Amino acid sequence: MTTDATHIAGVPDATDTPHALTLPSPASGAADTAAPAAGDTTEQTVRYWNRYVTAGGTWRRHSAGRPTSPPGEDLATMRLGLAQSVGEIFSLWPFYTTPCDGRIPALLEAEHAALALYGLHQQSRRDPMHRPRVGLGTALANLRHSGRFGAEALDRRVDAAANATSVAALRHQLRGLVTQLRTGGQPLDYDMLLGDLHDWRLPDRRRRVRRRWGLEYYAGRPEPRG
Repeated sequence: MTTDATHIAGVPDATDTPHALTLPSPASGAADTAAPAAGDTTEQTVRYWNRYVTAGGTWRRHSAGRPTSPPGEDLATMRLGLAQSVGEIFSLWPFYTTPCDGRIPALLEAEHAALALYGLHQQSRRDPMHRPRVGLGTALANLRHSGRFGAEALDRRVDAAANATSVAALRHQLRGLVTQLRTGGQPLDYDMLLGDLHDWRLPDRRRRVRRRWGLEYYAGRPEPRG
C-alpha cells in the first residue's frame, strides 16, 4: 500500500517542533490587528502571502497606516526552494503552515512549491503579486492580452505546463511562466495555485485543473480580426 507522505529522518513530530508549523511574525511595525484572509480560521491556515495581502488584493497596513510588504530576506529564502525539495532548506521551515508529524505530506510539498514561486513572483515588485480569485489561466490570459510577450511563444509555454505529467515537470514550467508574470506585473491567486499543485499528482484531479486552466486562458481571448 502506498502512502501520501515522505518520512524525513531527523525531523521530530509536529508536537515537538511548534515553531516549524507556525508563520513568522509580520514585519517589524506591522499592525497586530491585521485580519486573516477570508475563510482562514487559525494561524496555521493563514498562508504566508495572506499575512501581507488583504482579501481585496492590496497590502495590509501598519498601525500608522503605511502598507506592509514581505521582507526581501523572506523572499530570497523562498527562492532557494526553486531548486530544492521540501525539507532540504532549514530556513524555510518557519514559513510552512501545513502540519506534519515527522513525514512530509503532499500538501506540504505543494506549499513548498507555491512559496518558492511566490518568492520569485514578488521579487522587486512593489504591488502584491498574490491576488485572490485570479487563477493561473486568467493571469496568463491577461498577460497574453497585454501584448508584452509574443502570443505564440506564450501559448507554447502554457501548453507545455498544462501537459506536464508530474509535479516536478509542472514546477519547472511554472518557474518560467511566473518569471513572465512578474515582468508583466500580473498577479495570481497563490492559494489556488497551491491547490492546483497539490491536485496535479493525481490524474483525475490533474485533468480537472487542466480543463479549468484552459477555460480561463482561452475563454477571455478577443476575437481575431478579419
